[in-house]
Amino acid sequence: MPNPIGQVGSRSQLLQLARLYNVQTVYSDVSGRRRHAMPEALLHVLQALGAPVETLRDVPTALRERQQELWQQVCSPVSVVWDGAVSSLELRLPADLQAQHVLDYSIVLENGEEQHWSVRVGQTSIVEQKTVEGRPYVVRQFQLPERLPFGFHTFRLEGVGEGRESLLLSAPQKAYGLPQKCWGVFLPLYALHSHTSWGGGDFSDLDKLVEWTAKQGGSVVATLPLLASFLGVPDEPFDPSPYAPASRLFWNEFYIDVSRIPELTSCQTARTLLKSTDVQTEIAALQKSSLVDYRRQIALKRQVLEALAHHFFADPSVRQTAFADFVESHPRLEDYARFRAAGERFHTPWPEWPQPLRDGLLTDDDVPKDLKRYHLYVQWIAHEQMQAVAEKARRHGPGLYLDLPLGVHRFGYDVWHERDIFATDVSCGAPPDSFFPGGQDWGFPPLQPEKSRAQGYRYVRAYLRQHLQQAGVLRIDHVMGLHRLFWIPKGRDTSQGVYVRYPAEELYAILSIESQRNNVCIIGEDLGIVPSYVRPAMVRHGIQRMHVLQYALPTQPDRQLQRVPAHSVASVNTHDMAPFAAFWQGLEQQERIELGVLDSVDVRQLEQEYERREQALLAVLTKKGWLQGQAQVVDLQTLYTACVSYLAASSAPLVLVSLEDVWAETQRQNMPGTGEEQDNWRRKARYSFETFSQMSEVFEVLRLINVLRKKDSADLPVSD
Repeated sequence: MPNPIGQVGSRSQLLQLARLYNVQTVYSDVSGRRRHAMPEALLHVLQALGAPVETLRDVPTALRERQQELWQQVCSPVSVVWDGAVSSLELRLPADLQAQHVLDYSIVLENGEEQHWSVRVGQTSIVEQKTVEGRPYVVRQFQLPERLPFGFHTFRLEGVGEGRESLLLSAPQKAYGLPQKCWGVFLPLYALHSHTSWGGGDFSDLDKLVEWTAKQGGSVVATLPLLASFLGVPDEPFDPSPYAPASRLFWNEFYIDVSRIPELTSCQTARTLLKSTDVQTEIAALQKSSLVDYRRQIALKRQVLEALAHHFFADPSVRQTAFADFVESHPRLEDYARFRAAGERFHTPWPEWPQPLRDGLLTDDDVPKDLKRYHLYVQWIAHEQMQAVAEKARRHGPGLYLDLPLGVHRFGYDVWHERDIFATDVSCGAPPDSFFPGGQDWGFPPLQPEKSRAQGYRYVRAYLRQHLQQAGVLRIDHVMGLHRLFWIPKGRDTSQGVYVRYPAEELYAILSIESQRNNVCIIGEDLGIVPSYVRPAMVRHGIQRMHVLQYALPTQPDRQLQRVPAHSVASVNTHDMAPFAAFWQGLEQQERIELGVLDSVDVRQLEQEYERREQALLAVLTKKGWLQGQAQVVDLQTLYTACVSYLAASSAPLVLVSLEDVWAETQRQNMPGTGEEQDNWRRKARYSFETFSQMSEVFEVLRLINVLRKKDSADLPVSD
């Protein structure tokens, strides 16, 4: 029966229920105004989090059930111990347990070792008391008897009803840091192209860039996410965005260089195909285009890859053992291969597959054998080529700077396989701000915090390891997502979104453990609306910030240029911003106006803001000695060189240079807030690798950066 409690009581209880599910009922927007979540949006988000509510009348019952659920949870699903110290754990216990009652517990270390202890209830201390539905509970605290090695351990408790278990994260306080100041270059791999690649870049192009950058003195090569995507089959959801991958667990076969696959030497079919007039003509057409044609390129490459896969599985070879070892070491690979094969069989996204396939129950009998084998093979080859580049990059310094996207495509493998931990009835985004007055809906479903915790962060740890095994530096897209994400209910606009909090300390602990294990520096993308508690947490845990010069320029006349933080990656801009030449020439704001991204903003006010940014940039570069004489008439190349010199001389551990800025590119790689009307994620670099690697202006800028990075700060003009 419907609950008879009236709406007034239910509304106040709704806010209380939301807080118990870690949902923010109020947030401050970019202008500092407090925004209150609408009741309808709260109900929708609470449903997505598993609360049994449809209307306000359901709230009182749901509130009672939630309180009981939380207090009946003896152990937290996850606990954190920092720096391996002897630490305390908290247990929620019935208040009537006798002081002599014995609690038996054990800790199973990650290596399998197990130790047992016991503690009497009277030996614990009470830190909180509460009565829930007439039953008194207490939170009791006790100390673990020994220090723990860093890792993922299991805590098990006996003596209170059924056995209780939780994941125990023993983590270093800080993530791995860069040992010395360094610099690197940035270019999306799809945009990097050479005389040998087939239009968009491949792993061999990345290998060339790594080697060339090292010769200039650089030790980092940065690119956008290289993860598996929906690019090929026409009836699949086509999405070239590197930030909407089909999975965060597997690499993209689009970047395979078929000429470096060992099976090519023994596969006559593939060699004949490669030499054919049709294939060579198609390659030439793809190379000539200024845009990456993903469909055509992957279709062409697939012809050769399929021939090589068929040859590999048909004839025994010495590489069969290496392949078997790879499959065994990647337990989700066969499931992923079946998923991709099923998508090609049914030509539809997984929500439209027949039951029980769409519920995650795929067997080898459900998919064509050759399709499954193809996806197994190309993942192995992609792994081999990616690993080879990563190993070379590490020999020259930190190595590859990889990018971990915030989410995954809602029709992708990860959501299909892990649907229990994804909130599929909402999407992530950002509330309205000065750059995007209408807000942003990124379209992918967020992870459910509690369900992710309940599985011991299995999925999170898996996708982190996929990246950290190959990276020297890892950028975490939208690092604020470690603390909270903006959930937008299906069918509603971004103004009705709601922030959901995440267990940040647990996520930082996982990052620290895996970062230190793999000697990988972690970068947090902290641009946009950043709550005041985020950056102190990043400092506390050794997560490097991003300092973006164009973003740091003041828009108000009474504000100063933001200093370059000591613990940051410094760059002039990002892939989501206009190149420096476009910014300085005023092309960025004009482009946004023409696209309607700023239709609700006073254009004159925007122009004034850009003028103030430009004046501030000239003033600071002149004041600090990077520009000489009449700065107002400085040419573009001189100004850009002054900008990167200012950053290179700073105390930032890493400075990244966008190669496209060096040759004054004006076209951008991505315009956030736009769709297919723009050539987002498709534009090739204006020059091939062979051309820009010999350009004098490129050499001059990189040589200067290399000199400045290696100089003692006392010998340089002030940058910080």
